[in-house]
Amino acid sequence: MKTSKLRLLPTLIALALFAIATQSMLLQPLSAQDTGISAESAEVESAEAQPGEVGGEKSIIDMFKAGGWAMYPLMMLSIGGFGLIVYNFMAVRPEPILNTEATTQIDKALEALDIGKAKTLCQENPSPTTSIIEAGMARVDIHNYDPEQVKEAIEEASAEELAGPYVLINYLSVVGSLSPMVGLLGTVSGMVKAFNVIEAEGAGSAQALAGNISEALITTATGMIVGIPAMFFFFFFKNRYGKITSRIGRIVGDLQFTLNKAIRNRA
Repeated sequence: MKTSKLRLLPTLIALALFAIATQSMLLQPLSAQDTGISAESAEVESAEAQPGEVGGEKSIIDMFKAGGWAMYPLMMLSIGGFGLIVYNFMAVRPEPILNTEATTQIDKALEALDIGKAKTLCQENPSPTTSIIEAGMARVDIHNYDPEQVKEAIEEASAEELAGPYVLINYLSVVGSLSPMVGLLGTVSGMVKAFNVIEAEGAGSAQALAGNISEALITTATGMIVGIPAMFFFFFFKNRYGKITSRIGRIVGDLQFTLNKAIRNRA
């Protein structure tokens, strides 16, 4: 138990760092004041500030509105990415996938050549590993044993069973790739609006230009804020799942060895 908690410590630290970094980036106000502004002009800006703005600073809601249409798909991507991260933390763990307690009992059943009991244990303890083992046991004939048929059945079941969990890990890569692209599209949209303002009103319309350029920069930053954690956790879960699947190969191989040995001793 202590060892498992120590293994979770780097994960918890990484989550805490990302949460702090994301919160600080989201809560950092956008200031329209220059460092060399005078006290009089600062008072004027404060008096002319829109509701929800203090001294040129914008709240998160103001920034969301200023980001334009691109903020809505980015919000959906952020919700989806967060949900996938939470789900994969619960699903991509060794015990639910390996089911070591059941495989230990299956090993004892195979050692006694009790194939029926081994199949029953697989059905009573559903997991990717036990499903793979059950597929192999379905082709076991003690009186006419062919290890190649069992091996082929295990390989076929492995390809099917192990592909399922990886799909949800792979969706994090989709979120991590699409978020910056949507942010960039919002950037292009904001810059196009800015140049349209310049064409229609000239470069003197600073307020309209600032709003469109603000939209461009906010969508870029939001796309990166959503995409960077998604890509980090994609590689994190991909590496964790790779280690787990390698252990599955070893467990199934040991069970095959136990079965082969028991059949040889019986003969």
